[in-house]
Amino acid sequence: MNMKKMVLLMGVLLLFNYVAWAQHRQLKGKITDAQTNEPLPAVTISVKGSSMGGASDAEGMFSISIPSGEVTLVFNYIGYGTREIKVSEGQTGINVQMTAVAKGLDEVVVIGYGAVKKSDLTGSVTSLKAEELKKIPTGNVVEAIQGKVPGLDITRTSGSSNAGVNVTVRGTRSINAGNGPLYVIDGVQYSNVQDINSNDIQSMEVLKDASSTAIYGSRGANGVIIITTKKGTSGKAKVSFNTYAGMSKVAGYPSVNDATGYVALAREANRTTGKWASPADDSKIFNTTQLDAINNNIQTNFSDLLLHNGMQQDYQVGLTAGSEKLRSYISLDYYNEKGVLMLDNLQRYTGRLNLDYDLNRYLTLGTQTQVTFNNQSTRQDPLNLANKISPLTFAFNEDGSLNMVPNQGKDINPLADEQNGAFEDNASTTRLFPTLYAELKPFKGLNARTVFSFNSSSTRQGVFKSANTIARFGQASEASYANTNSRNLSWENIITYQKELKGHSLTVTGISSYLKFENETASALGRNLLLTSQLYYALANSTQDVSIYSNYNKNTLVSYAGRVNYGYKSKYLLTLTGRFDGASVLGEGNKWDFFPSVAGAWRPIAEDFLKDSKVMSDLKVRASYGISGNSSVSAYSSQSSLVRIPFAYGDSPAAGFAYAKQIGNPDLKWEKSATTDIGVDFGLFNNRVSGTVDVYDTRTSDLLYDRVMPLTSGVSIITQNIGKTRNKGIELSLTTQNIVKPSFNWATTFSFFKNNEEIVALTDGATVLNTGTTSTPKFLVVGSPVNSFYDFEKVGIWQNSELDQATKYGKKPGDIKIKDQDDDGVIDNIHDRKVIGSAVPSWSGGFNSDLTFKNFEFSFYIYARMGQTINSAYMSRFDPQGIENSATVSYWTPENPTNDWPRPTTAVSFTSLPYASTLGYMDGSFIKLRSVSLGYNLPKSLISKLSVQRAKIYVTGKNLFCISDLDGYDPESAGSLTNPLTRLFVAGINLEF
Repeated sequence: MNMKKMVLLMGVLLLFNYVAWAQHRQLKGKITDAQTNEPLPAVTISVKGSSMGGASDAEGMFSISIPSGEVTLVFNYIGYGTREIKVSEGQTGINVQMTAVAKGLDEVVVIGYGAVKKSDLTGSVTSLKAEELKKIPTGNVVEAIQGKVPGLDITRTSGSSNAGVNVTVRGTRSINAGNGPLYVIDGVQYSNVQDINSNDIQSMEVLKDASSTAIYGSRGANGVIIITTKKGTSGKAKVSFNTYAGMSKVAGYPSVNDATGYVALAREANRTTGKWASPADDSKIFNTTQLDAINNNIQTNFSDLLLHNGMQQDYQVGLTAGSEKLRSYISLDYYNEKGVLMLDNLQRYTGRLNLDYDLNRYLTLGTQTQVTFNNQSTRQDPLNLANKISPLTFAFNEDGSLNMVPNQGKDINPLADEQNGAFEDNASTTRLFPTLYAELKPFKGLNARTVFSFNSSSTRQGVFKSANTIARFGQASEASYANTNSRNLSWENIITYQKELKGHSLTVTGISSYLKFENETASALGRNLLLTSQLYYALANSTQDVSIYSNYNKNTLVSYAGRVNYGYKSKYLLTLTGRFDGASVLGEGNKWDFFPSVAGAWRPIAEDFLKDSKVMSDLKVRASYGISGNSSVSAYSSQSSLVRIPFAYGDSPAAGFAYAKQIGNPDLKWEKSATTDIGVDFGLFNNRVSGTVDVYDTRTSDLLYDRVMPLTSGVSIITQNIGKTRNKGIELSLTTQNIVKPSFNWATTFSFFKNNEEIVALTDGATVLNTGTTSTPKFLVVGSPVNSFYDFEKVGIWQNSELDQATKYGKKPGDIKIKDQDDDGVIDNIHDRKVIGSAVPSWSGGFNSDLTFKNFEFSFYIYARMGQTINSAYMSRFDPQGIENSATVSYWTPENPTNDWPRPTTAVSFTSLPYASTLGYMDGSFIKLRSVSLGYNLPKSLISKLSVQRAKIYVTGKNLFCISDLDGYDPESAGSLTNPLTRLFVAGINLEF
């Protein structure tokens, strides 16, 4: 056969093969609940062994394209068992019934670089679906799961519009290195989860033990939160529109003294030193303005003037569409939040495009791309001044203008920054996060995937402060301008091979990963601007103190990992993981290390003695052990650098250089955590009752710690591997399907988390270490959590009856009484301080209840955080001299011998008041009604006339009620008065077309 004929024959064969493969047919059907016969919407349908598929509509109907010949369809739906049904040649219709199993064994759970059935899971993983994430309206989706995941501790930092959340998984392991979890979006590590809109999310998984996080190596040392966004499907295009809007208000804010209380405190402070004896002496202690205010009953509550109602709104449109080969999901979102303080505002615009394209039966290409633009205005704290300023004044003059310097010029008005053109702090940020992937399936069981992502963030921040602002208070105006550009590059390659044979199942995964992080910063500052209307855009026109600054840093992480999952008849499960990580931030010779883990599980429910049980529907026992690393320190911590210092030769200036305050440590190495986890997953009565119990023990050594150096060294800090910590605890989650009826369903979920955290060892055998300064100490204490309060123990106020005993300690009645811990008659810093409490709660938990009755939906969620101690800013707001305003407290006087606060006196300021730091410690435990929501699904008979498949209207309240010992404000933000937490009421609508 000549060459031309051979080429022609091969072409004909390839064409025939392509035509045969390309032959498809339409299959229609309906999917219903096996018990109630009600239609099931949004059921995922896939053709086994291919990427083809679709989903059911609001009536449970579907129409998908499938290959010719016999095929197997796989049906997946949240809360229902997966079904596989064979469709024969020529079959054009099918009806499918699915059985509810309430988070059953066939539910697919996303893990690192893959997914497994829940029944085959060996690690400690909590999975949450999209519906759970949308119950609480919030600008940060992680805040929506507060208290719902055992082991995950989440607190909101403040009530401002740009407030983030503090997140830790199973306690604080490290002292200086990062303790926050790794966020993975669609398989790619991501830096800012606050950009993600909850309506774009398909599911969220929280990986907690070393076995489940080990595949991410050092990046997963503190837990991993995996977010999977929605994907496009083949078939008819679907449009969704989700929006809500509402009002926020301060959840509670305590008032300082009014005029009467302020005057009484000032009088008592001066009576103590003999300067005041009766109102006739008021002229000795008050100025003429204050005397006039006292006589005419004039007073101003500045915090009332500063705090307003805020607003929150969100608008999102999503489009899902696709053909046999191309599937797309497009989403646009606008989020706007105005805080309870003026000049506090956030606007966020987000666009997302997810595309999947089948180039042929072997190769799929795709992208997940998100772009976000944030426009953030931030308010400098005015409440600190508002709580200190004397109330004996006017906020406004008679003509309505602002009384800029009340109290005869002693203070500036706390409202000064709100005046037109006085103050602006604006940051605009653009983040672009494109991800490209190619997935090759050359034959059954083998999957090769390469993923490239580029996370680019550019921020411009401009700050302008006129002379009449709180910060400048009559000094020259000041402006600054800064640009920050971050570029994170990620390239990962994943190969997965799966094989099943005679009850044996094997999955082998191999990974190579390259991550690069770059950050550039440039800023300039100037004072005394010629034209204040130019704000921060013309710094060259400044006539004073013009300065510039720039910086650059870069670090990389290279990794190689492998994982083996083995199972036998779904009874015996084994997972082996190993990862090599190389971090550029560590010292030479210490950059690379190996982190292994092993996990096993046994499913007694699959054994003969339990598989027919009518009570037990699921039972699995898990155990894992693994070692993870942490290298989260600043770039160049292993290297010493030079900084420029002022220098001169005689009268001539010259450039001088010295070591930077942080000296490099060439021996810097990995911080390591070894975690043991034992867990039980169970289900009762066909999983009408299901739950999970985990106990764990994490021991961390070689802590990455910023050690303070002695002054004689000439430097301030060196990062070293010093000390050990330990976290051990228990997690419990219990879900019950209390009522399951065609028209009425009631389900509840209870979660409980208790973590015992302690420092095991510190540097040089020390048991107590001050990592702060003399004026603002921060102590680390062996045997206590990292975030502990180490101080003297206040036991009351010295009373008149204790005069002799008080005198022995150099005190008098009315002074703070401290416990003599060693009872030696002397109060000293070494022997008489103890751990008063910790910011770590003794336990936390939540209770969620979901009810549906016909077209109505009702849910509420209660969250508790118990046993934590806070240092209340309000309780510490006490000026014994009576000059500044104070909290409304019961202080000691001869006529009011209280045990709460000491006697006021003009002789001692708060900063010099002995043991003043003990006044703020309080039990910060609280029980909070986190959310309540009532929704109504409009009848299909009504909305179908409008070509709407689903329509739901709802109202939601967030942070509605809080029970705690704090009087008047929310303890979740640790007793801060700067940005009080808020209560939110919204109304919204969800539409699907």
